[in-house]
Amino acid sequence: MPGTGSHPDVPADGGFPTGGRSDWSNWAGNQRASAVAVRPSSVAEVVDAVRYAGSAGRRIKAVGSGHSFTAAAHADDLRMELTGLATEVRVDPAEKLVTVPAGMSLHTLNELLAGHGLALPNLGDIDVQTVAGAVSTGTHGTGAGYGCLSTFIDSLTLVTGTGEVRHCSATEDPDLFSAARVGLGAVGILVEVTLRCVDAFVLRAQERPAALADVLADLPALIADNDHFEFYWFPYTDRVQVKANNRVPVDDRPLSRFRGWLDDEFLSNTVFGLTSRLGRAVPAVVPTVNAVAARALTARSYTARSDRVFCTPRRVRFTEMEYGLPRAALPEALAGLRRVVDRLPDKVQFPVEVRFTGPDDIWLSHGYQRESAYVAVHQYVGVPYEPYFRAFEEVARDLAGRPHWGKLHYRDAESLAPVYPRFTDFLTVRDRVDPTRIFTNPYTDRVLGA
Repeated sequence: MPGTGSHPDVPADGGFPTGGRSDWSNWAGNQRASAVAVRPSSVAEVVDAVRYAGSAGRRIKAVGSGHSFTAAAHADDLRMELTGLATEVRVDPAEKLVTVPAGMSLHTLNELLAGHGLALPNLGDIDVQTVAGAVSTGTHGTGAGYGCLSTFIDSLTLVTGTGEVRHCSATEDPDLFSAARVGLGAVGILVEVTLRCVDAFVLRAQERPAALADVLADLPALIADNDHFEFYWFPYTDRVQVKANNRVPVDDRPLSRFRGWLDDEFLSNTVFGLTSRLGRAVPAVVPTVNAVAARALTARSYTARSDRVFCTPRRVRFTEMEYGLPRAALPEALAGLRRVVDRLPDKVQFPVEVRFTGPDDIWLSHGYQRESAYVAVHQYVGVPYEPYFRAFEEVARDLAGRPHWGKLHYRDAESLAPVYPRFTDFLTVRDRVDPTRIFTNPYTDRVLGA
């Protein structure tokens, strides 16, 4: 294959633009691939590319912004990049619906919504993902009254493996809708998504240090009494940082520009990056650094536009595993995690993030039909992560855990099917809309079966 220009097997008049074979890597740098780039600017060009792949016996995978730690978007044949896909943006303020290209980033979407007096009801802690990537992997925030971001989808349009353009919703092709809302890219290429929004709102963020035992003792009330509650546990300590975000009528306590820079850029990124590099070079100092960091944290409270509270910049690179667990299993999971951390040969520098969601009805959602606690474990880039992640996975698996589709895990279809009651239904839909498996890759072969 040539290093530049069109792939020789792709017709020059094939109806869609292609680039040469080029390298791709995700944000963390732990997933890399080389493939022929396909950059459609219209739905018709997506259709042409898919039909070409089907007729030529090739595979094609759509990629987003690369913020999955798994190989979900790994493409070694044809890689479809959707950032140039230009579908019509439609905003209906009265119905609080917005329709956007699936390749739009959440950051761009949040700005668009704010300009119309709207917002998404909930968000995760970053906004750099594309809409398609975020919903396809089950991206979620925290809050017992909310499921993952895919629960906000009113309808969607995708291109199936046979090259059909299909529009689906809860009433139009509902089985495809249930599969595609968290679809891992296995049932089609999302091209357009309509989301249910709410009126724009302000959040008051309240952050404070606390003892882990106290938080676990008060956990039911902390979850019930706050719109969005989470905490971070510092390994090798008994300390956590608590974060609660609640809706308020007025943005009357904004952070100063200096305090925002100090907390979210200098301390959370610059200083944390320096201490992470120190810990990687001199692992013995990590427990002391964590203890100092946990004790040095102070309380703060501020108000801001919702997405600016939910989402913060993440510039220190890491790898991550996250498991959704039955909420009642959280204390046992954390106890097991603490034992894992204490016996690891490599020190854990990153705090462990714990979040909460309500049940939903999406077939491959980690929160399907249960109240969930999510436990996310991280390791600084360059530090071995597999022993840590595999050991925690053993703990989570024994507690009926479901791995986040966009975070590292080692499960396969045989082990996943029992924890997803509608797993077989998902596979039935996939058989119907991608019969020749042009959307597969090694990751989907592993987690869904070949």
